Amino acid sequence: MSDAPDPYKILQVDPEAEDEVIQAAYRRLAQKYHPDRSTGQEAIDRMVAINAAWETIGEPARRAMYDLARKAARASAPGTRAESGGSSAPTGRAPETPSPSGPRPYSAPPNPRPTAQPRPPDTVSRDWTPGRSTTGGGYDAKTMRAPDGLGAAGPPPGNPSGSVLNFGRYAGWSIGEIGRADLEYVEWLDRMPIGRPYRDEIDGILRRAGRRRSASAEATQRRGLFRRR
Repeated sequence: MSDAPDPYKILQVDPEAEDEVIQAAYRRLAQKYHPDRSTGQEAIDRMVAINAAWETIGEPARRAMYDLARKAARASAPGTRAESGGSSAPTGRAPETPSPSGPRPYSAPPNPRPTAQPRPPDTVSRDWTPGRSTTGGGYDAKTMRAPDGLGAAGPPPGNPSGSVLNFGRYAGWSIGEIGRADLEYVEWLDRMPIGRPYRDEIDGILRRAGRRRSASAEATQRRGLFRRR
């Protein structure tokens, strides 16, 4: 972990910052280095790093896992104050009580919503406009994390459709190609500020895939169940 970039430094926040502060910092930096506002390879690299940091500490569960791994790496590093008998600097968090039988093995928190579990489509208002999706909890960060590298998904499969991304693991892929291969990524992109330029295309993909429908269509279907025969 020592060779990996520090997501807190990339997002310019303190490791003790509240989750809301991290979210605000990500939005500010994403707007500043968005490809629509900043051009050049340096801006692209910075945007990739910002997305990678957000994937690591943007959600409380993933942040907790990263903080535990970070703490364990520092504790096991040679020459630390803990090994030399010195007291560690205060972190602002409650200290952990050691177990009588030794340190407890780390176990990742259970996933409250397995990706294999089917879910109903996202129902939106009849007057819905792109960019309001709050669903997509089935997305598994392990299959799409930006630390995998720019273009880690490999070359596009072909038959492109729509805009082509220039960031993340699907760099070089069109929106349509990503929708056929990884709908969970499309839903994640719909919720992120960097996905705003593609909201109309994303909305069409999610509707065709049955992941989104209008509230008026649902009401019509409900009335049909109770009409007189």
